Amino acid sequence: MTTHITFTAVMNGGGAHYYSEEESKQDGGGDTDGGEDSNEQEVIVIQDTGFTVKIQAPGTEPFDLQVSPQEMVQEIHQVLMDREDTCHRTCFSLQLDGNVLDNFAELKSIEGLQEGSLLKVVEEPYTVREARIHVRHIRDLLKSLDPSDAYNGVDCNSLSFLSVFTDGDLGDSGKWKKKGSDLEQIDCTPPEHILPGSKERPLVPLQPQNKEWKPMQCLKVLTMSGWNPPPGNRKMHGDLMYLYMVTVEERHISITASTRGFYLNQSTTYTFNPKPANPSFLSHSLVELLSQISPAFKKNFTVLQKTRVQRHPFERIATPFQVYSWTAPQVDHTMDCVRAEDAYTSRLGYEEHIPGQTRDWNEELQTTRELARKNLPERLLRERAIFKVHSDFAAAATRGSMAVIDGNVMAINPGEETRMQMFIWNNIFFSLGFDVRDHYRELGGDAAAHAAPTNDLNGVRAYGAVDVEGLYTLGTVVVDYRGYRVTAQSIIPGILEREQEQSVIYGSIDFGKTVVSHGKYLELLERTSRPLKVQRHNVLNEKDESVELCSSVECKGIIGNDGRHYILDLLRTFPPDLNFLPVEGEELSPESVRQGFPRQHRHRLACLRQELIEAFVEHRYLLFMKMAALQLMQQKANKESKMATLTENSSPEAAVPALPSTENPDASAKSSETSTETLTDGNREVVLNACKAVGSISNTSFDIRFNPDIFSPGVRFPEDSVDDIQKQKQLLKDAAAFLVSCQIPSLVKDCLDHSALPMDGATLTEALHQRGINVRYLGNVLEFVDKTPAKAQLEHFYRIGISEMITRCAKHIFKTYLQGVELSALSAAVSHFLNCFLSSFPDAVAHLPADELVSRRKNRKRRNRVPGGGDNTAWASLTPSELWKNIVSEAQSYYNFTLHCENADQVVEKYGLQKITLLREITIKAGIQILIKEYNFDSRHKLAFTEEDILNIFPVVKHVNPKASDAFHFFQSGQAKVQQGYLKEGCELINEALNLFNNVYGAMHVEICACLRLLARLNYIMGDHHEALSNQQKAVLMSERVLGVEHPNTIQEYMHLALYCFANGQLSTALKLLYRARYLMLMVCGEDHPEMALLDSNIGLVLHGVMEYDLSLRFLENALAINSKYHGPRSLKVALSHHLVARVYESKAEFRSALQHEKEGYTIYKNQVGEAHEKTKESSEYLKYLTQQAVALQRTMNEIYKNGSNASIMPLKFTAPSMASVLEQLNIINGIIFIPLSQKDLENLKAEVQRRQQLQESGKSMEELTVDGPLELEDKIPMDVNVD
Repeated sequence: MTTHITFTAVMNGGGAHYYSEEESKQDGGGDTDGGEDSNEQEVIVIQDTGFTVKIQAPGTEPFDLQVSPQEMVQEIHQVLMDREDTCHRTCFSLQLDGNVLDNFAELKSIEGLQEGSLLKVVEEPYTVREARIHVRHIRDLLKSLDPSDAYNGVDCNSLSFLSVFTDGDLGDSGKWKKKGSDLEQIDCTPPEHILPGSKERPLVPLQPQNKEWKPMQCLKVLTMSGWNPPPGNRKMHGDLMYLYMVTVEERHISITASTRGFYLNQSTTYTFNPKPANPSFLSHSLVELLSQISPAFKKNFTVLQKTRVQRHPFERIATPFQVYSWTAPQVDHTMDCVRAEDAYTSRLGYEEHIPGQTRDWNEELQTTRELARKNLPERLLRERAIFKVHSDFAAAATRGSMAVIDGNVMAINPGEETRMQMFIWNNIFFSLGFDVRDHYRELGGDAAAHAAPTNDLNGVRAYGAVDVEGLYTLGTVVVDYRGYRVTAQSIIPGILEREQEQSVIYGSIDFGKTVVSHGKYLELLERTSRPLKVQRHNVLNEKDESVELCSSVECKGIIGNDGRHYILDLLRTFPPDLNFLPVEGEELSPESVRQGFPRQHRHRLACLRQELIEAFVEHRYLLFMKMAALQLMQQKANKESKMATLTENSSPEAAVPALPSTENPDASAKSSETSTETLTDGNREVVLNACKAVGSISNTSFDIRFNPDIFSPGVRFPEDSVDDIQKQKQLLKDAAAFLVSCQIPSLVKDCLDHSALPMDGATLTEALHQRGINVRYLGNVLEFVDKTPAKAQLEHFYRIGISEMITRCAKHIFKTYLQGVELSALSAAVSHFLNCFLSSFPDAVAHLPADELVSRRKNRKRRNRVPGGGDNTAWASLTPSELWKNIVSEAQSYYNFTLHCENADQVVEKYGLQKITLLREITIKAGIQILIKEYNFDSRHKLAFTEEDILNIFPVVKHVNPKASDAFHFFQSGQAKVQQGYLKEGCELINEALNLFNNVYGAMHVEICACLRLLARLNYIMGDHHEALSNQQKAVLMSERVLGVEHPNTIQEYMHLALYCFANGQLSTALKLLYRARYLMLMVCGEDHPEMALLDSNIGLVLHGVMEYDLSLRFLENALAINSKYHGPRSLKVALSHHLVARVYESKAEFRSALQHEKEGYTIYKNQVGEAHEKTKESSEYLKYLTQQAVALQRTMNEIYKNGSNASIMPLKFTAPSMASVLEQLNIINGIIFIPLSQKDLENLKAEVQRRQQLQESGKSMEELTVDGPLELEDKIPMDVNVD
């Protein structure tokens, strides 16, 4: 039944897909249930109760601050620097009874600090560093509402537009907009482009203007003075630096920052006079000084801080990794001393304000790995440290990579040609993705050199997730920028002083010609062998001696000067993909051959994904169990027929426990190894046969591992392992066939039954990767869809696939295109490329940048010294037809797929794509930022893009995402509880997960977003609408900030928030949110998508509720059409759609149409679920009611015709739908099932919640709570409840 959607779908509302990457595969992560209780014990330890301290700052009343014993003193500093009344102080200490508190001490370690203690804020003398920090902080406060950092993609700022649609904060109960009574005032008409069927796709509404962003000007200029640094004699008077300012009143002032604070001096632009002005107003804070000098500053700064503090914290907290926006408005460029200074001093991290202080990244990355991890608090501390260092490293590596390509870093081998140069900056090593010194010549040259870094990164990610103590990997970030691929790595101590040959003590530096091994490495790698499914194997070295390895030969082991065992070059961690690796004399399995494999790929480094290996092994494990059980049954049957007496001891029940009968293949091997001795001979034979059949490397238990060196050119194996190698080759062929014959069909099946719903290129890629399918199989996936009988129901998927293929091909071409462009022509070249790609203008001509600065010596040939400094104008000769020819041939050669199109217009025509969607996909993939305005793609006389429209080029960054494993386990067990129907326990576990996630990741992260969404859903189901609203608002803000304002996930979050707003009586807000979601969806994937049906049903229902019947019908009828197309005309979803349309017709008193639709619905119910089903009965009741109404109406009309105006008319019942009935339908279509609780149950639930809160406040541990709750609810609430 439509309404009885299983709870799985309800809870995971699309949230499950975050966790596809390495689902915290820790050693021994197999058996979580055992560890759960101990975990819950540990959590209690952490939740030490908070207490309140009083803070006394100069010039303000003492105020209370809630703190927790875990916090450091430094965190109180941060709070004070953010509070409205103390935000202008940065240089102070906190003192308790006259003793200065250490910044890095935890509060619980401070003697005498307790409930009610008074902490004094004491101003400290400045140093140059503190003065710089102060100026930077004041600058940040002045720019706190200015979105330009988010547009420019700096300092982990990103955009959020939710507050534009909710008019401020939803959470303030003071601002409840009770719109129940005054329905008339709501303006429900959406903008024209949002209505169903509209062809217009404007770009400007993507970034609505936020009223708050109109900057309040407090100062015109704040910059460093030209008189810096102070001369010696002034230094001895305490001068630290000089600032120059222009106030709003146009007063030019010069300020001295001294050890005692800030004061006006008498310098002007051209005369230096450091004597204090009269009056000089010495102030410890710049804000106090400026407030005395400039009335406008005082007034505006106060307003600014009020507004800043009122914004939702999630709008201003930094994200862990930078998110870039592909569109931005034209922002005025303002003077900004801090930015200017940053540009010229190599600012390497936020805390080094003194240039030249660099961080030892390798030491930080490895030390955090070495932290203790025995219990939960230790693990949290360790994971938080690892995550923090990783996000800092990713930011530094990105900045360095851009500096390298922009030519701002000196190479360490400046004599060589640019492609071969390597760089070191900020203790990070950078290399370019080219085949230097023919290293990859046999593997595919530059194509292999381009693929190797991402493969290596996947290896680093896999080994990092296994997390073996004593085995170290390098910090690795791969950055694509301006057409170049840069690999950034942390540096092994001592490696630069030695030659590589001396330092490698394990593995091979020449792809297997010479190989060495090392006992310690074998021991460490052996521990990764099971989780990563890597088989120990022998290879021959140059002297034909056998050498044992437990990884691929390229994997090198180097012991650093710090004594740590590092492994690097992990590009072949996973086995090769034989579908893309033709080998002489090897025949693939028929499934692969039928699909036209093996195919030649660009390079020979194509390997299978970790997800595929996992899925394949699981598949084989099921096979193994089936075969073993089958053979046991046969044995039993044989024995029974021979001698009926012996059946008791060898019945399968007795024999099966001796088999590895665990769910988890990892645990299975352990159980079965011990059990082999006890097996009877017959059973041993059973296991042996089953092992052989599934290709297990052991004969006594199920254990599948791969040898990553099979088919590596240059690797030779010893004679005695021929059989083994043969087995391994077969296993690889089977895995390749499994991808084609199982995984691709299962993906398509998931799309058919809508359990996978990709909306754009990124979510499509994610869906492929989740099932272990590499994107190079995209052509095969699309062909498979093309041949599926239900192709019409996969149209959305096919369209997204085609669009992804076209934009990826365009990106490949764009990459090489950009490498030949010099910096001064960059915007012209990018706009020309976009014109060729999307504009209908047939002869797009490039405008070579008119040399604004004509140089005297025009024809000097200069040798090009920096990687990103191409010096030719070949790019200008590209034409649209040539570009599209290249795209078609790229699709053919890379994806083996034939596109039928010669230009953008044909693509739109033939495949139903939208140019705006293609534009979004290519800009995101290539890191282009364009001006937000309406582009006319379809003009045949004018180019769509000019060079002024290209605002920026951003890097596209790949890095490792360290996980919060404990939090993740809590989250999963919470989900499981909820699915079993234990909502309360589920809710508690998920709340706990949220705490732990916050502990590790800070406040902003995609996983926290999923957590909040699920919590909001549970709050809503349990009847706490207000809490649901608050959690969902956070989820929306977070999704906008960390995934992007128009990411498919953000669209879904908007829909959920709209539902909770409606339930809270905020109808106009609900509509605004739904309209926003529809606009975003139109832009991301167009109208023809199954999700659009859900969205339109939501909009239609809300409009029905506010009595906008005609509008409502437009949306509901569109939803009906889309549902019929994608779910088939006989689906229950379609029946529900018919019913919703019928209800609106009933409200309009058009009973004939209403009857027609309800009959359709009734027929579907009757055929699908039978006449006895309640849905069918409901529908038939409703039909009777409609018929009565229709008859009554007809009577009245006849009466009027007969008797004219004096007819006695029975009053007709035209009822507007009640909000409750609309909400009920909304819940049904959004798959939310309510559990009917009696009033008494609800009272008890509330009482229980309140009691818990009081207990928590009074500081009892969570233990005592659960002993004697007055809760008379049964713990298990049945889930399959009637909705109505």
